[in-house]
Amino acid sequence: MALTESEFRSRCDEFNKLNRALGVVAEQYDAEILFQNNVLSIEIEEPNTGKIVISPQTPTRQIWISAQSTSFKLDWSGSGFVLPSTGETLNQLVGRLIGEQLGVEAIQL
Repeated sequence: MALTESEFRSRCDEFNKLNRALGVVAEQYDAEILFQNNVLSIEIEEPNTGKIVISPQTPTRQIWISAQSTSFKLDWSGSGFVLPSTGETLNQLVGRLIGEQLGVEAIQL
């Protein structure tokens, strides 16, 4: 299903909910969460230094995630943004990536 630009922008509310859910991660772990200019950055120092950058890409109607030297492109599935290769939702993928960076199980977001 192709989204219009306005539909895509309204679906990105899911992205804002993710930002709020990440507050728990910042409280429980040594992680810095920054949400600026509609780009969400998660910086982790210990045990594995790294940065996860999540940004909506309006021209392609996708959410892109850059983490661990890999780029992930999530498409709208009708009920949420999903990584086509694994079927993971935005929250599942981000939770897994943060968990890997922290050296813990996937974080439930």
